[in-house]
Amino acid sequence: MQTIRVRTTQNVFIEYPLGSVGDRMVAFLIDLLILILYTIPVLYILSKIETGNSYAAFILLGIPYTFYSLLFEIFMNGQTPGKYLLKLKVVRLDGTPPTIGNYLMRWMLIFVDNFLSLGAIAIISITMGGKGQRLGDVLAGTSVVKVINVDQLSAKHVFVTPEEQYTPTFSQVINLTEKDIELIQRALEVNRDQGNIKPVMAVSEKIQTLLDIKTDMPPVKFLYTIIRDYQNLTAG
Repeated sequence: MQTIRVRTTQNVFIEYPLGSVGDRMVAFLIDLLILILYTIPVLYILSKIETGNSYAAFILLGIPYTFYSLLFEIFMNGQTPGKYLLKLKVVRLDGTPPTIGNYLMRWMLIFVDNFLSLGAIAIISITMGGKGQRLGDVLAGTSVVKVINVDQLSAKHVFVTPEEQYTPTFSQVINLTEKDIELIQRALEVNRDQGNIKPVMAVSEKIQTLLDIKTDMPPVKFLYTIIRDYQNLTAG
């Protein structure tokens, strides 16, 4: 399985499995099916309207078909219903949350990627680029990855490249286990993806108590420091 390393603003790399071409095609077809299932009753209702209001048809059909992927990705945190079912998600390669501008750029190129060449351009770009990016992703600085379930998480998904001149801040991390690192990773994932700081605060307190550490570091910075120390002390 191909993976991609996303560097966060804390200089920590998170390794995600790339969404395969097959998964992305299935997700696209699911979204298309949803639109078709939506269209059938709408057409039936419009057929019963004696005036045949074309403005109503544009509102009820044109807008959903045009803005379907854009609106869902904005309001579902990088997912459409199809992506959600296939456990796919749009992420930025620099580790920061995608912005409306990123989603807009992906959406603007969807016609070229998926429709102009019947998907050929998107498939070629995704398979040949090495980062799972269609043209819209390349311009937006994004990619589509598989969402890692809690049960699938392991320390290998969060790592820091060892630095020759790096001096660990907390040498006590050598006493942590891989399960401890997984717990830290899950808390940071929730904070990054959902903006929920509570798991980070709880895990930070637990690690400080476990290792007998007293620090004024903010919880997020503290946990990323713990990961960096652990990776550097256990590397090799």
